Amino acid sequence: MLDQHEIYEQVILETLGPMAQLKSASLIAAGNHNQGIRLETSEGIFFLKLNFDHEKKILVKEAEGLQLLRKSTFLKIPQTFGHGRIEDYNYLLSEFIPSARQQLNYWENLGLGLAQLHLNKAKKFGLETDNYIASLHQKNHQFDTWLDFFIEQRLEPMLGRSYFDRLIPLDFLKKFQAIYPKLDSIFPKEKPVLLHGDLWSGNVICDGEGQPCLIDPAVYYGHREMDLAFSRLFGGFDSRFYEAYDSINPLEPDFESRMGIYNLYPLLVHLNLFGTAYLPGIEKILKRFQ
Repeated sequence: MLDQHEIYEQVILETLGPMAQLKSASLIAAGNHNQGIRLETSEGIFFLKLNFDHEKKILVKEAEGLQLLRKSTFLKIPQTFGHGRIEDYNYLLSEFIPSARQQLNYWENLGLGLAQLHLNKAKKFGLETDNYIASLHQKNHQFDTWLDFFIEQRLEPMLGRSYFDRLIPLDFLKKFQAIYPKLDSIFPKEKPVLLHGDLWSGNVICDGEGQPCLIDPAVYYGHREMDLAFSRLFGGFDSRFYEAYDSINPLEPDFESRMGIYNLYPLLVHLNLFGTAYLPGIEKILKRFQ
């Protein structure tokens, strides 16, 4: 069995080739499933993400998501150099993003960059392949309408998982499903656009030039208000971000009244990841539509 240093060397061999040599490695982030390592090599400095999940394609899908974003916005998106699996580890080698102080136009550029991303349209809601949000499988079967996609590919899979794992009782599941007939008149009729899919402050970092950089996407083509609602779920971004976005791609009136419905999905994700502390937030939203 390889030790950590040998794993790093094997990653470098598989992604950068036999001439690349490891100079140093330092752990810069760690969680339940992932490790983030700064690798200094003879070919430059890279960011290595190691994942212990049994889902073998989880970092493959992350790489695909990053590559799709890179083609679709002027915002900084880390370049990827290779991915694979070594023993029990999934790995993704990508560009190392150094940090710097935010420039004065940081939030405006983030808003403008997201508005540009949302100009990338598709004929159907969804994606050609499934992927992941955090460590959870995310279904992306394509639908003609946002309502059908939102219910069948976002709410129902996460709701069913939480019931199967005994995080919610049957009466809660039925109460949740009872709001579905009331949703059709809520969503503005818009075409599918490319979403980051997991847009909260932890997935936006400041790069070496003091500008925003997007990481850890869960991409699909959906209703653009999903990204905006998600961005407000855990405290929100600076007001300059929303003003800049609105100057290019203004939202339909009454977005505030719809925001909670969109955020049922990330709240269900967090319920499945972290437990029942997220139930009160879900119940509060449901009460408005009962």
